[in-house]
Amino acid sequence: MKTKSNSAPAPTATVRCAVYCRKSTEEGLDREFNSLDAQREAGEAYIGSQRHEGWTCLPERYDDGGFTGGNLERPALKRLLADVEAGKIDCIVVYKVDRLSRSLLDFARLIGTFDEHQVAFVSVTQQFNTATSMGRLVLNVLLSFAQFEREIISERTRDKIAATRRKGKWSGGVPLLGYDLDPSGPRLLVNEDEAVRVRAIVALYLEHKGLVPVVQELGRRGWVNKRWTTRAGRERGGKPFTKTSLHKLLTNPAYTGRVRYKGEIHPGEHAAIIDTATWQKVQSLLAHNGRTGGAMVRNRFGALLKGLLRCAPCGCAMTPTHTMRKGGRRYFYYVCMQAQKRGWQSCPSKSVPAGEIERLVLEHVRRVGQDPSLIRDVLAEAQRQTQERKEQLQAERRSLENELARWDAEVRQLVDQVRPGDVRSAAVTRLAELQQRITGAESRMRDVCGEQETLGPGLDQGRAAQALTKFDPVWETLAPREQVRVVQLLIEGVDYDGPAGKIAIRFHAAGIQNLAEELAGGKKGESA
Repeated sequence: MKTKSNSAPAPTATVRCAVYCRKSTEEGLDREFNSLDAQREAGEAYIGSQRHEGWTCLPERYDDGGFTGGNLERPALKRLLADVEAGKIDCIVVYKVDRLSRSLLDFARLIGTFDEHQVAFVSVTQQFNTATSMGRLVLNVLLSFAQFEREIISERTRDKIAATRRKGKWSGGVPLLGYDLDPSGPRLLVNEDEAVRVRAIVALYLEHKGLVPVVQELGRRGWVNKRWTTRAGRERGGKPFTKTSLHKLLTNPAYTGRVRYKGEIHPGEHAAIIDTATWQKVQSLLAHNGRTGGAMVRNRFGALLKGLLRCAPCGCAMTPTHTMRKGGRRYFYYVCMQAQKRGWQSCPSKSVPAGEIERLVLEHVRRVGQDPSLIRDVLAEAQRQTQERKEQLQAERRSLENELARWDAEVRQLVDQVRPGDVRSAAVTRLAELQQRITGAESRMRDVCGEQETLGPGLDQGRAAQALTKFDPVWETLAPREQVRVVQLLIEGVDYDGPAGKIAIRFHAAGIQNLAEELAGGKKGESA
């Protein structure tokens, strides 16, 4: 006789499932229903279809929006692995295999971690079981194709960027100070106010001949790097300059109307802000300062042209050095840095005796003082440079006035948004930042106005001509250290062309005027 059993079937064990979602870009994540939501909905639906097996979806969300699948540096994935190691998860569900990883090596490591903690892995759109050898084979084949697809996309992207750059087009990246992005296409448009500032920064570097003093001056003026707004409405940039960001600006060929791709330089579609000659001068000075850190190196042996002499064919600085002759006598000469670095065959000028080149420069200055026509030419050039400096200051003044007006208007708008006792809001933070910028701009405005007053009506032709005429007799009375100072005051640079046997001297814009004032001051002192 059979008896009817009243025992109930054994309860199904609960399988705790976590849904992992990933999207490579941030595009569209601000929408109410985005790709991450669609992936999670598909995962939850799959888990619901396995409810009879005891599957249940954990409420914790593991979403990585804007992260590549080529590596494991993703915050949600790290939280997922931490929960796996803590024993909180029994099964991981993804929409597709490549959502978890596109790297075969990384995926193998993840599967090893899952196996170690007895965690199953399921792809909603690709049916396989990681518990069998055939399932692992299918999984690895799928992942190999995912990695192959990622590498093909990367190669296509690199090729597209290379082709774009070679045609001189802007291919994206962080916006540059001095330029705005054209809303109608991927082009750079000159921002006139910022362009004035870029030229001023370059001029400051040529004046101070070092990154640190320029960074300090920019900080004193309150000047910051490019500020822009992302498509999502977030503000970026606007940070104070550092040595790194200043060096990046000074070495960017985009400011000369060109584009760089790896080691190649190509003509660009955008307009230049800095002329090529000035940019080359900056590069030569940066290369020279790379050896000295921009510090003023002690001029032990009174080299008159230290820091002034350049090799015209190479465009490199020529540095003073010496060798010992028999009897302990020193032989001084200037050598091209190109020849020193890459061998003597790389430079047509190579070197020049110090005494010979210094004598030629001094003779040229003396001839200027003795020839009325040369005096007129030099003074005309000095006057042109002074006028150019006046125009630069006037443009900077207009730029500062525009910025101050814009910031004042923004301050008035923000003040209306601040509530009593509200000290931590974004409006208060922005107000403090604007106040700091306004203070720096007003300080710089005072400096600009002061320099404009100093330049006054321009070069006093009579006094300047008299100063050049008196150069020769005064020169002989100066000590060696004073002679070096006078040359540095008077001359901006000397270009030496060895094969042609020629030199070209560039006088400082205000050097002749300063020399005239010093001589006039000395004359007054003598008469007193």
